[in-house]
Amino acid sequence: MNILSANQVRQKRGIIAMLILFCVFTIVFYLKSNRVEDITFGFIVDKEWHLFNEWQISSKSGAALFLLISLIGIGISYLQFTRSKNILLGSFIFGFGSILAFLCWTASGKFVPFTGILQGAVMFSVPLIFGSMSGLLCEKSGVINIAIEGQLLFAACVSAMVASISHSVIIGLLFAPIAGALVSLLLAFFAIKYQVDQVILGFVLNVLVVGITGYIYSKLLVPYGDTWNVGPTFKRISIPIFSQLPIIGPVFFNQTIVVYLMYLIVAIIQFSLFKTRWGLRTRAIGELPIAADSVGIDVNRLRYKNVLLAGLVAGIGGSYFTLGAVGSFTKEMTAGAGFIALACLIFGKWTPRGAVTAALFFGFTTSLQGNLSIIGVSIPSEFMLMIPYVATIIAVSGVVGRVRAPAADGIPYSRGNK
Repeated sequence: MNILSANQVRQKRGIIAMLILFCVFTIVFYLKSNRVEDITFGFIVDKEWHLFNEWQISSKSGAALFLLISLIGIGISYLQFTRSKNILLGSFIFGFGSILAFLCWTASGKFVPFTGILQGAVMFSVPLIFGSMSGLLCEKSGVINIAIEGQLLFAACVSAMVASISHSVIIGLLFAPIAGALVSLLLAFFAIKYQVDQVILGFVLNVLVVGITGYIYSKLLVPYGDTWNVGPTFKRISIPIFSQLPIIGPVFFNQTIVVYLMYLIVAIIQFSLFKTRWGLRTRAIGELPIAADSVGIDVNRLRYKNVLLAGLVAGIGGSYFTLGAVGSFTKEMTAGAGFIALACLIFGKWTPRGAVTAALFFGFTTSLQGNLSIIGVSIPSEFMLMIPYVATIIAVSGVVGRVRAPAADGIPYSRGNK
């Protein structure tokens, strides 16, 4: 009898969990459903090329179709499991089918702007991706970054103020990474130099930023809002030809400059972390700093640089809340995005591609929840607000399983100490 490894045991449990969920979804969305009205999926949002405008299908038939796709995903996961391979692809197919089956059930008789939901998914995921990249740079270097929320919030506040008084979104954007780096400077100073507990320090910095931005908002931005809190916003930039592609064109290639910067930054981090000497050294000081020190790498100096770089990245993401959306700053407007970004980092197993996938997944469920509330489905709004978080919990428990952070993550380093 073959003895399963710990990872195989987790994958087996994930497949069993997907089977149980499939049975529940089949009962609720198909067998016990009396919803027979047609659901209409819309695929046109602007002037992109028309492959097809919309797709209409019976609610029950649509649920059956997507449940079949979910079952195929479970089958693929099982085949991958028997071959000792990762079940991520099958799990993704299962999740995709399950969400669309739920959509057919809950939005029966409604028009669902599918491309619009995907466009919203990218919009909601942008600050999460910047935040998770910030956390990745820190934690690959051995420093826990709980202060992502503070970095995003402070950058959102500063970018809105600077853009308001300068009447320039570009100047506001330039100051956003500086604001994020200031929070990172405090994190690096106390975590690396004074070896303060990094988890507690991160929460303290978040509270500090909430207090500072709250004070600025009440004492400056509210009474003098016409001067300090009326910042302009970035306009969408359409990339010729690409923006005209059906579905993916308006989703990925008709965005603001912040989103295009996100594409570039993620690509640079992915390449640099695994293909350059800097990336090798960064991973070394996050896994075994004493070995890195033994070959002449200044561990704490590189940690300082990477934590500051992480603040610059998070700062750009923070500007998206203001310059990329509404222009003005409101109190605690990040609404926990930094903590969700940290969850995306863990969900993505401390890899750039994984973190981006997790952020897009959360963004999709958030956009789905918002659109379903707008079109007026019968589910109470309180339950609708739970959708992104429930979906994330299911995904983490069924797909990720146990993950391992960099070995030296959160452990201060001093020469001579192991």
